[in-house]
Amino acid sequence: MTTTWTEDHMPDQTGRVAIVTGSNSGIGWEAARALANQGATVIMACRSIAKANSAVDQIKALKPPGKVVVRALDLGDLASVHAFATAFRQNYDRLDLLINNAGVAKPPYRKTAQGFEQQFGINHLGHFALTGLLLDMLDATPGARIVTVSSLSHRSGIIQFDDLNSERNYKPARAYAQSKLANLLFTYELQRRLITAGQSTLAVSAHPGWSATNALRHSNMMRRLNPIFAQAPKMGVLPTLYAATAPDVRGGDYFGPTSLELRGYPKKVVSSASSHDEAVARRLWTVSEELTQVKYALAPAAVL
Repeated sequence: MTTTWTEDHMPDQTGRVAIVTGSNSGIGWEAARALANQGATVIMACRSIAKANSAVDQIKALKPPGKVVVRALDLGDLASVHAFATAFRQNYDRLDLLINNAGVAKPPYRKTAQGFEQQFGINHLGHFALTGLLLDMLDATPGARIVTVSSLSHRSGIIQFDDLNSERNYKPARAYAQSKLANLLFTYELQRRLITAGQSTLAVSAHPGWSATNALRHSNMMRRLNPIFAQAPKMGVLPTLYAATAPDVRGGDYFGPTSLELRGYPKKVVSSASSHDEAVARRLWTVSEELTQVKYALAPAAVL
C-alpha cells in the first residue's frame, strides 16, 4: 500500500450500495461524503433524523455523483435495528459495504432499550445484530465488505463476561475499552466463520487514531487536547476508507494511521493479543447471539 494513500486513490464506487452507521458527523460523515463522491449510493443510518438531514444537505451541496439517503437507525434499540434491516431489504437488492462506525465513548452510565450498558450495547451488540440481519445480502453481493471501526482503546480492554453491562463497578473508559475490544473479536471471528462457510465477503476493521470527533465529547480532557493533538476527521477516516475500498485488503486486516497509530495516512496495523483470543471470541459470539436473539447461519471455524 502507498504510504500517502488518500481518498483520491479510492476505486470508482459507481453502482455500489453502502451503509454507514452514525454518519451525521465526524468519521461517519466523512466516509459517507467520500463514498458518494466516488459514485456510491450511501445510506446514512443515524439515530437523529434531524441531524442526519442536515448532514445530507451538506453532502448534497458538494454535488457528488453518488446518492445519499437518510434512514433511521438507533443501535441502542434492537427493535430499531430490525426495522432498519427490514426497510433496507424492501428498498435495495444488494449491499456492497457495511461500515459499522457509530459509537458512544465514555458517557455517564446509561442503558439501552433492552437494558444493556450503552457502550457495549451500541458499539458492539447493535452492530452485531445489524450485521447478522444483513449478512445474506452481503454474501449475495460480489466483493462485499464489512468494516467495523474499533479504537486504540481496545488495547486496555477485557471482556468481563461476569459483568458485561458494568453493573457492579462502572468505569466509562473501561467499558469503552471492552466494547472496542469486542469490535475486533467480532471482526476476526466473523472472518473465520465466513471462510469456513466459503463466503467471499470480507470482515475487516479500522481505527481513526486520535481524531477530533464528537465521539469523545463526554471527556473533558479530550475536548481540551483535541485542538492541539488530534487530526481532522478527513484524515481520521482514511483507515476506514482504505479498509472499505482498497484492492489489496484481505479478510481480518486491521488499519490505522501511520504515526504511532495516532495520526497520518493509513497502514495495516497489529491489534492486541487479547483481540486474537479465539476462545474468548467464540464465547463472545455465543453470548451476543443470546443477548440480541440474532442467530447467524455461520458455523464456527474448526478448533485445531
